[in-house]
Amino acid sequence: MQALPLALLAFVFYLAAASWQGLTLLRRVAPRDLLVRGFGTLAVALHLVVAGGLLGLEGSLLPGFSTSAVLVTALAVVVLLGTSLFKPVLNIATALFPFAGVVLLLGIEMPTPTGDDGMTPGIALHAVSSALAFAVLAIAAIQAALVGVQNQALRHHKIRGVVQSLPPLTTMERVLFEMIWVGMGFLTLSIASGFVFLEDMFAQHLVHKTVLSLLAWLTFATLLLCHHRLGWRGMRAVRWTLGGYIVLLLAYFGSKFVLEILLAHN
Repeated sequence: MQALPLALLAFVFYLAAASWQGLTLLRRVAPRDLLVRGFGTLAVALHLVVAGGLLGLEGSLLPGFSTSAVLVTALAVVVLLGTSLFKPVLNIATALFPFAGVVLLLGIEMPTPTGDDGMTPGIALHAVSSALAFAVLAIAAIQAALVGVQNQALRHHKIRGVVQSLPPLTTMERVLFEMIWVGMGFLTLSIASGFVFLEDMFAQHLVHKTVLSLLAWLTFATLLLCHHRLGWRGMRAVRWTLGGYIVLLLAYFGSKFVLEILLAHN
């Protein structure tokens, strides 16, 4: 499979969709949700083809750093496209689509370690729930960034431009917390299945991921509890969401990056 031409074509489709949505946010063009979803669907279809090829090269259903990144970003795009049919979240494509395209291009150039296929049904449940948690909470993090921009603009009485194109702040925040609830559900399933099905969650190379995953879970749980009990919202919710996602990012990819990219070259 010629991965580079497919990845480049996917990147072009991602960029086209993101550019149109970005211009829509800037009120330069009329909204064309069908166009954005169409280009996004073409891009992610090519993205998934390349990801499947990378999995084949690794010879394992337990992917390494680069293939994991390619797969998770594709999953995030799929989740966003599906969610956009029911919720006003398509503006997230402005950031997510180019990021997915860049990850795809970088992923095909990074080393792909080979290994034995150790996938059992229990580990498959852990892997899938982990990927879904990461993808949904990635979308939530971008939504939080948009809420932050909107909140700051309204606070300074700047209601033109991007802010004028976004849904009302109350709607944006409601969608944000709905995403966090869904992501937390998958994250809880991921952590629980890890303790049940992995032989030793605190083994070498897993201890950092386990501790950071639990810390991310506690961060999001605190945010949801305080939102429900104390009415946390606005910039406080934005900061906690982004902080929790950074911890989750380190949990999922930090150890893989160190082991497979940094230490592999030493």
